[in-house]
Amino acid sequence: PHMTVAENMAFSLMLKGVSKPESDAGVRRAAEILGLVPLLARYPRQLSGGQRQRVAMGRAIVRDPAVFLFDEPLSNLDAKLRVQMRAEIKELHQRLKTTTVYVTHDQIEAMTMADKIVVMHDGIVEQIGPPLELYDRPNNLFVASFIGSPAMNLLRGEIAIDGSPSFRGAGGISVPLASALSIPNGEPVVLGIRPEHLRLSDDQGIPVTVAVVEPTGSEVQLIGRTAGGEEIVANFRERHSFTPGETIRLTAEPGLIHLFHGETGQRFQTRADQ
Repeated sequence: PHMTVAENMAFSLMLKGVSKPESDAGVRRAAEILGLVPLLARYPRQLSGGQRQRVAMGRAIVRDPAVFLFDEPLSNLDAKLRVQMRAEIKELHQRLKTTTVYVTHDQIEAMTMADKIVVMHDGIVEQIGPPLELYDRPNNLFVASFIGSPAMNLLRGEIAIDGSPSFRGAGGISVPLASALSIPNGEPVVLGIRPEHLRLSDDQGIPVTVAVVEPTGSEVQLIGRTAGGEEIVANFRERHSFTPGETIRLTAEPGLIHLFHGETGQRFQTRADQ
């Protein structure tokens, strides 16, 4: 037989032999925290996906654990509910202050909810740190391409030192770099620029042929191609009217440019990292 929400949440306490009054009090407290009090007498079939997810959290809360482990708890919910539940789980964590290990493939979920992110790749920890540290200073190409939406633009090329250092890429692209750079001339590198750090320029920067323009309302996303045939994405807060096929020039401040080793993918320390 199906259990009601209250019975479902009390099940682990019953197995532990907790007395009914104590169990009821624990369930009530969890239900209040999760906004489930009006649903305690309902059955699973009468609940929405988000409500079922909250009941599952309630089952964990009543046990008063030292650590919560959430394994992709929001992956089977629709987009709007995911955003809502994300905020609810974060608020819950702020109230309970219980250490929570939260597994997710959704990097927006990781960025918005975590105090600390552990980025793993093929079972190896690539980087650990607060969300914005991983965003601003990714250790390597994997972290750089994983964190951030839309993903960081990555262009392959080499360092050219001719008076001041610059990045030289396919198709004759040249990007000036911060002067205090200690990477030798001709070193193969990958240049990383986030889409939101690109700006329009009249006469300098990377020439990009506009392919697709995607207005979202709050911003305009542009997908283009460099002379070397590499795809580049730019995000603009202000409105521009681009025409597919036209060539524009994009530039970024040297302090917002990331450099990675061409072979190992490891980040080069730049002055901005000090």
